[in-house]
Amino acid sequence: MKQTLLFVLGGIMLAGIIHIATVLLVPHFATNDAWEEMRRFGRPGVFHVLPMAVAGSEPLAELDPQMLYAVCRFSLEDGPVRIGASLLDDFWSVAIFDRRGRNVYSLNDRSAASTQLDLTVITPVQMAQLRQNPPEALETSIVVEIPIEEGMALIRAFVADDTMLPEARAALETADCSETL
Repeated sequence: MKQTLLFVLGGIMLAGIIHIATVLLVPHFATNDAWEEMRRFGRPGVFHVLPMAVAGSEPLAELDPQMLYAVCRFSLEDGPVRIGASLLDDFWSVAIFDRRGRNVYSLNDRSAASTQLDLTVITPVQMAQLRQNPPEALETSIVVEIPIEEGMALIRAFVADDTMLPEARAALETADCSETL
């Protein structure tokens, strides 16, 4: 009787450990991650302006209907990525996400010096290489050193009313997400 009780207790503990491990590993093995979700908007290395969020038909979950969004998927395997845009005087922000959709860096109009966005995303190894012979282009760029190989940039622009939508869309359509310095 005592031995059976120990086996049952051991089995319950083992089942609990397996259950917890499975739950924690599901996000790691899930194929429908943020990177794959962004694939439907277009090819990597280019900003794609998303349709305006309308209740019930948002292009992505939980988008603010007062904002216009542009997204660019990028890879740092071949070198740094430079993100540039000429944005409006109203509120705007840019966020860098890793492949899983975790925010690793963000910047908005209040912390930037101007409406001209010039941001370089670079890995620590690439940064060490560039420190030896830095290009002049990096002198004016905000350099973001993050340990990822693939990621996404999301630019948000505030649209106070429908009359500002064409101007905001034009600003986001000029955004650049190139893989060269």
